[in-house]
Amino acid sequence: MNNGVLRSRSLFLLISFYCILQGSFAQNFTISGTVKDKSNGETAIGANVYLKELTKGIATNVYGFFSISAPKGNYTLVCSYLGYETFEQKIVLDKNQSMNISLNPAAVTTEEVVINAKAKENIESTQMSTVQLDIQQIKKLPAFMGEVDILKTIQLLPGVKSAGDGQTGFYVRGGGPDQNLILLDEAVVYNASHLMGFFSVFNGDAIKNVNLIKGGMPAQYGQRLSAVLDISMKEGNNQRVQVDGGIGLISSRLTVQGPIKKDTSSFIISARRTYIDAIIKPIFKARKSPFQGTSYYFYDLNTKFNYQINKKNKLMLSGYFGRDVFNFKDADAGFNINVPWGNATASLRWNHIYGEKLFSNTSAIFSYYDFTLGAIQDDFEFKLFSGVRDYNLKHDFSYFPNARHTMRFGINYTFHNFIPTTASAKQGDVNFDLGEVIKLYCHEAQAYFGDDVEITENFQVHAGLRFGYFAQVGPFTRYKKNEYSKITDTVYYAPGKKIKDYNGLEPRLSMRYKLGKASSLKASYTYNKQYVHLASLSSVSLPTDVWMPSTDVIKPQTGSQYAIGYFQNFKNDMFESSVEAYYKDMKNLIEYKEGATPDDNVKDNPDNTFTFGTGKAYGAEFFIKKREGKFTGWIGYTLSWTKRTFPEINLGKTFYAKYDRRHDVSVVTMYELSPRWNFSAVWVFSTGNTGTLPNSLYYFEQSVAVQYGERNSYRFKPYHRMDISATFTPDRAKQMARRKKRLEARYAKKGKDISTIQVPKSWCKHYETSWAFSVFNVYNRMNPYFLYFDSGGDITNGTFNVQAKQVSLFPVLPSVTWNFKF
Repeated sequence: MNNGVLRSRSLFLLISFYCILQGSFAQNFTISGTVKDKSNGETAIGANVYLKELTKGIATNVYGFFSISAPKGNYTLVCSYLGYETFEQKIVLDKNQSMNISLNPAAVTTEEVVINAKAKENIESTQMSTVQLDIQQIKKLPAFMGEVDILKTIQLLPGVKSAGDGQTGFYVRGGGPDQNLILLDEAVVYNASHLMGFFSVFNGDAIKNVNLIKGGMPAQYGQRLSAVLDISMKEGNNQRVQVDGGIGLISSRLTVQGPIKKDTSSFIISARRTYIDAIIKPIFKARKSPFQGTSYYFYDLNTKFNYQINKKNKLMLSGYFGRDVFNFKDADAGFNINVPWGNATASLRWNHIYGEKLFSNTSAIFSYYDFTLGAIQDDFEFKLFSGVRDYNLKHDFSYFPNARHTMRFGINYTFHNFIPTTASAKQGDVNFDLGEVIKLYCHEAQAYFGDDVEITENFQVHAGLRFGYFAQVGPFTRYKKNEYSKITDTVYYAPGKKIKDYNGLEPRLSMRYKLGKASSLKASYTYNKQYVHLASLSSVSLPTDVWMPSTDVIKPQTGSQYAIGYFQNFKNDMFESSVEAYYKDMKNLIEYKEGATPDDNVKDNPDNTFTFGTGKAYGAEFFIKKREGKFTGWIGYTLSWTKRTFPEINLGKTFYAKYDRRHDVSVVTMYELSPRWNFSAVWVFSTGNTGTLPNSLYYFEQSVAVQYGERNSYRFKPYHRMDISATFTPDRAKQMARRKKRLEARYAKKGKDISTIQVPKSWCKHYETSWAFSVFNVYNRMNPYFLYFDSGGDITNGTFNVQAKQVSLFPVLPSVTWNFKF
């Protein structure tokens, strides 16, 4: 074990021992409970609960639970949460007690007070490099083709880079897309995009909370090197039936939620589908296009059920199923191609409160992703398949000794089943031997302990330690090759037999020192191991990318990240700002060997086509945000470097990663003109991506040979774009008057007395509509997507020439969406 790990463990144990002693000499009592939205019963994640006299408190966990311990006395219990009225109640703390808090949605006049209470978190918390996004704010931003996109929104934050137009893959502080842990109700989502990356799989109508961690990862998170995107689904309105939806240019969505039993159980079902296929088919047919047999669509389905058994027990069952389906059929040629891919997840969770200080959650989770390509030409059939399937059990605890001290610990077990690219083919009754179906089986276990403690008024520490174990087991056949890449021997491993295992400790440490009421310094160190890997031949994330586990050939990726930051609020927390610098060191990164393709795996072990290397990333992030008033928004800037070194790539020379961008700027503005009109605009600028292009051509024996330059030595043109949007919400009173008018006409037509008409108040109270107008790429910037080379002339007479041409995806694109709620 290295000295750094030993030092981290020693500090961790010292802090924990200090905290135990601190809590043992004081006679404290505890008040605990759950914070909920009074209007719909949704639990509040991250609500601030504190005792005013002590000015100390805690944020509710992901299930809305809080616990505060203090000496005997009279106190004022306060709860504040973004968008809600502040809750205050006098209490006598002379015994352990529980209290559930119901918050009322805030009126416009009280909204600023609530925001101020929330704004202190960036100063007070030990957590750095973390952003919690408000889903309502996300919906106000310009949306590509009217589709609200969580992943595109987080790409507007410093340290998070976009993969480019038409891509939802994201890169955090120099890490690859596989180094981001994406969770939906605790289930891992392996492919988070639709339409080759144009849209994300997350339907905004079904999402309650979005939390992004870029660094200083707490101990309860692991299994990835770079970042965590933790997304929680809504639980469903347990007070009344509610319907939300929207109709856009290319897709529509519908969400239904309501109580199964009021105050006790609820459900939510949310669906979304595109109708691109219905739009393009008649267009292609009318123009007699060769693509008239083309069809594409995607759909999502989110469901969740909740049951509050009693005050101490709650059950939740949630699921997601999404699918992309591409088809092309040419009846005359007897050709048909079908390409479906998608995710499925399911989470069954049980919350249990053991006492006023101890909260637990037990989860059984299923995750699945697959990609299939099927092609038929007359009686010849070909199929390509890859996928991954996980079965996961986890048990997490939160313990709250006092208002200054929180401990989290738990265990986690996952059984993985990976299927790298596997092919099959047949013609009539004849099956072609393309090799056996390759399946890789693995066990993964994790245990963690994290301790967050305020040692003094100004100094607070989070220390954590994870232990990970990973093992590949049989059945499995290992093919051994000689120096000529010919198979010379095979080794067969029986089912359950261990082939190779890995384990290790992963320490974490975060510290915060307050410089005053409105500023603080923070620092963090995180060491992670990653046992699953994504291999890609493309510069962008595609569904054809292959997920692979660690094997006797592929070692786990490891990464150390160091970060330091200064955080400052201004003008009574109206403005929030931060400056963070980071350095990241990564080992055992994975790439395909030069010239290798997934097809090389057909009669071989797939890990024989990979090569391994190291990476470094460092940079600085600048952020300022205006939180209050009619005009809000933020500006983010990132200065960064990302490098890779692979002995078998680029002659072993270090090269810039494909997503290395020196400068990255995002400007986000929102303006509330009136209760009826909201406007927003986004402008982004970034240094162009890197790429590998030919630098010379040779004519040899009546053919042209191409010589490429060094890996990623070419820099594309800078990327920049502006999007704008406007949201119009009709006046409810006028809507009610129009409804009454239509009702009067209906009564008159039937000969009824219209003076007896009474429009229910619920029509005005719950019915809402809005129109969202947006324009993507306002000034029609032709940003580079890729380059290709066009040649012409005759090389023998000196007229031969080659010209590089740029392909861009999107010109200016307007869209409109009608949203409704009742």
